[in-house]
Amino acid sequence: MGKSKVYFTRAITPENMVKMYEILGKKLEGKVAVKLHSGEVGNQNFLRPEFMKPVIDHVNGTVVECNTAYEGKRNTTEEHWKTMELHGWTKLFDVDIMDETSEMELPVPEGKQIQKNYVGGHLKNYDSLLVLSHFKGHPMGGYGGALKNISIGIASSHGKAYIHGAGKPEEIWTADHDSFLESMADAAKSVMDYEKDRIAFINVMCNLSVDCDCCAVAEDPTMADIGILSSLDPVALDQACVDLVYQSEDQGKAHLIERIESRNGIHTIEAAAALGIGSREYELIDLDKES
Repeated sequence: MGKSKVYFTRAITPENMVKMYEILGKKLEGKVAVKLHSGEVGNQNFLRPEFMKPVIDHVNGTVVECNTAYEGKRNTTEEHWKTMELHGWTKLFDVDIMDETSEMELPVPEGKQIQKNYVGGHLKNYDSLLVLSHFKGHPMGGYGGALKNISIGIASSHGKAYIHGAGKPEEIWTADHDSFLESMADAAKSVMDYEKDRIAFINVMCNLSVDCDCCAVAEDPTMADIGILSSLDPVALDQACVDLVYQSEDQGKAHLIERIESRNGIHTIEAAAALGIGSREYELIDLDKES
């Protein structure tokens, strides 16, 4: 597999979200699902609907999410709908909680830890998928980006426990850690195989907390924002984001790097590359220098 193209701009604006989608040259057809993070109630770092509006409108997309598998205000459909309303998603967009009524099993026969993945059943109602991810740290995964957003993010509530437990939902918090990371890669593979060439990715590197948007109480960022990146390859995209953190001259990066390394976060990217989801080798195309 050759080098994948990853596009980069430092200016984090709603208008640039559209630009970063357009530069990919991939017109998502039909009914477009837009996977993003609804934000746990109390979290201060999640990307707001007003910021996402231009690019979601541009693809005429439906905002999609799935219920969580842990305590909070998104672990039941009823509570999740309340959160969607509280955070303003339902005011601006059509919203679909994809596991509200059912889940769907996706095969991943070559998976290292899991050979099937359970996703929100409504995924079958869409023709293509735009994945908008807030890149930041994560208490378990080390970091959260495109790969997490299509694995844990698209998994049903039961599917999330299945991934976390490396195939044993009852071991959601006790499974071997690297097995959990490999399960995320396996789940991502199943979604990529399902969508084929009907998927595109944008990562936004802002509010770079060590904690995920799933945390009701998240730490404030210790480093400055970096920019927006986009790619058709989620492995290359996440690798590029991690590399930009390491390459940053911001001394505050040490906090985020410690979180990534202490959770072996890079292993999700390693496992995804080993499955052939994408390439860790990429060409970073700096749009600010080209303009």
